[in-house]
Amino acid sequence: MKCPHCTTSTLVITERSGVEIDYCPHCRGVWLDRGELDKLIERSLHEPPPSHGSLGYERTATRRPRKSSWLSDIFD
Repeated sequence: MKCPHCTTSTLVITERSGVEIDYCPHCRGVWLDRGELDKLIERSLHEPPPSHGSLGYERTATRRPRKSSWLSDIFD
């Protein structure tokens, strides 16, 4: 099947955890067949939300202290 957005690329079909997903490798659009969204919603209702550490990233950025300016001397 051709991508509805690109109209030139062919959709790739993959299956993840019982849900069939059609996606376009060119525009990265994702399409679901009838009933697939319902499966995703149903599954999300029965699974606990992911903990912060299991999201696949950690926040490592820290704030650097601001440089003092001549205005800070006035307003301290």
